[in-house]
Amino acid sequence: MKCEIKRVLFGWPLAVTAVAAFLLAPGATEAASSKPTIVLVHGAMADSSSWNSVIPILSRDGYTVVAVADPLRSVSGDAAAVASVVESIDGPVVLVAHSYGGSVITNAALNSKNVRALVYVAAFAPDKGESTFALISKFPGSELGAALAKPITLPDGSLQLSVDPAKFAGPFAADLPMEQVALMAITQRPVTETALKEASGAAAWKTLPSYFVYGAADKSIPPALHDFMAKRAHAREVVVVQGASHVVMLSHPANVADRGGGAGPLSDHRHLRIQVSTPFAAPNCAQLPSRTDT
Repeated sequence: MKCEIKRVLFGWPLAVTAVAAFLLAPGATEAASSKPTIVLVHGAMADSSSWNSVIPILSRDGYTVVAVADPLRSVSGDAAAVASVVESIDGPVVLVAHSYGGSVITNAALNSKNVRALVYVAAFAPDKGESTFALISKFPGSELGAALAKPITLPDGSLQLSVDPAKFAGPFAADLPMEQVALMAITQRPVTETALKEASGAAAWKTLPSYFVYGAADKSIPPALHDFMAKRAHAREVVVVQGASHVVMLSHPANVADRGGGAGPLSDHRHLRIQVSTPFAAPNCAQLPSRTDT
């Protein structure tokens, strides 16, 4: 497996721990001893177990991790639910999301003063007025629509959407063992059509540093759309994991949560040659070469 670095911030592959370490660099407003809490938000047709391969790595590196149960009912309602969790946390927070969860954190971070960065893991990053449905239609290549099961009509008349278990692997998890895919398909949490069609509010990625990681073999969100969203957000770093599916955090957790190449975690900020005046400032560091990790 090779991880192609599209943009390089520190000279290493994108990692949640690297983003967190950046926030702890000398000169940051928070005390260096105060590690940010990592808040993980899952996407549609999924649950918090989406992060089961990432959480042990983050915990090993000494981070407090909170995996939020995304209601999957509406962007505004889901964002409010996530924001309430964030606001209950003392100290800085790094918001990390997968898939539809990206639309949620884009809105949840708007009024959450302790959010320091956004990490989009194969996730949507809408601009104001855009919906998840509108975004996925911008570029060809998504197989998600063809894999949907027959919608369920809820008591209020709205539709609830899920993926046909027999078709789950293709758009979601072609690089995982079939036994694991079968469990994911059975335990998936449906999303309302309302949530996927709701327009986003103002985009938090316009005022917060953002980072993107996705699989080159993502069949749910076309890689061309990932690239478009990352460029539009002026992402600090973008990592494309060759051969990885939509659930890159399960099939390639080290590329999401740890430093690649087996060289150890980037949780110790002393290894980063950066200086910042605020948590949002761009690093002023020596030029570091890009690299491809195996």
